Amino acid sequence: MSEVRQLHNGRLKIYLSYAAGAGKTYRMLEDAQQARRKGVDLVVGYFEPHERKDTIAKLEGLELIPRRSMEYRDKRFEELDVEAILLRSPAICLVDEFAHSNAPGSRRTKRWEDVLELLNTGIEVWTTMNLQHLESLNDQVLQISGIRVRETVPDWMIRQAAEVVMVDVTPEALINRLKRGAVYDPEKAGQALENFFKEQNLVALRELALRQAAHEVETHHPEPLVAPRSEDRILIHMTSDPATAMLIRRGHRVSNYLQAECFAVYVCPAPDFSMLPAAERTAVERHLNFARNLRIETRILNDEHIAERLVLFAHDRRITQIFLVRATSPGSGRRDVVSEVLRLARDMQVIVVAERRLNATPISASDS
Repeated sequence: MSEVRQLHNGRLKIYLSYAAGAGKTYRMLEDAQQARRKGVDLVVGYFEPHERKDTIAKLEGLELIPRRSMEYRDKRFEELDVEAILLRSPAICLVDEFAHSNAPGSRRTKRWEDVLELLNTGIEVWTTMNLQHLESLNDQVLQISGIRVRETVPDWMIRQAAEVVMVDVTPEALINRLKRGAVYDPEKAGQALENFFKEQNLVALRELALRQAAHEVETHHPEPLVAPRSEDRILIHMTSDPATAMLIRRGHRVSNYLQAECFAVYVCPAPDFSMLPAAERTAVERHLNFARNLRIETRILNDEHIAERLVLFAHDRRITQIFLVRATSPGSGRRDVVSEVLRLARDMQVIVVAERRLNATPISASDS
């Protein structure tokens, strides 16, 4: 990205809520109508109606950019046409469903990457998303609802936002909207009420959303309400265990709240990383890439004494908190690593995290 483009980055505004049907898109379109009446050059780049009549009515008079149509495996998909928007070059572009995954074969994998492309050319973007699509909350949402969200947005992208608008509605009001068919058709609404939209789920998710909104206010405040604890440094111990993804999210979220440096470290017991068994190497690489996508600094260290090398690195980097995954199998060498780290790192806080294994139902951004 050139210096000129960096000087002209567009402004990002996110309409956030805790569940589908809360009114994010409606509020965004209301604000767009006000801006249009003031003469602002504004277009709708992508809008997902979900057959909600009140929301569709808010489109009247707004300029819509036609979607880009593409085919994959005999199915036709319609996606945000970034090139058409760049050619039109509006002051503001509205883009619904920030967390959406683009159809295979698209130039960019995620819609938030499309938005980043628009921002980098100086176009202001307004977008919508639900709290459950925030990457660092993926495990907490799973624990609350039993549903694994498949489409996520990295936290660093949310922190790019100049403004986050919390669109709130009580769980009771949202359930009433579902029952009267204002969110989904009757069949889908019935399924939703039995699953994700159970009242206890909505209450917990709303509380999580309000805490997140408060954190965003604190983060965007010109003079932080709470002084950052810059002395904190987080270390996440990487392994090939699938639970490492959960550990990365947990450590990343803590580092965000503490405004602390964060490292993800894998200690390779072999003399060279390439000498690891293929399956283990692939799993570790996947976790390293996941951490890098969250903008966590990663390291691969080589030492057969894993715990000692990890703690040595922690001392060198003045780490204050180490995050480890609890070993689940009785004969696992990782259990010995955890015990050794606990013994060696007595001057640090060591957090040993156990993964809660649930039968998760996947959910995507298009369900919201």
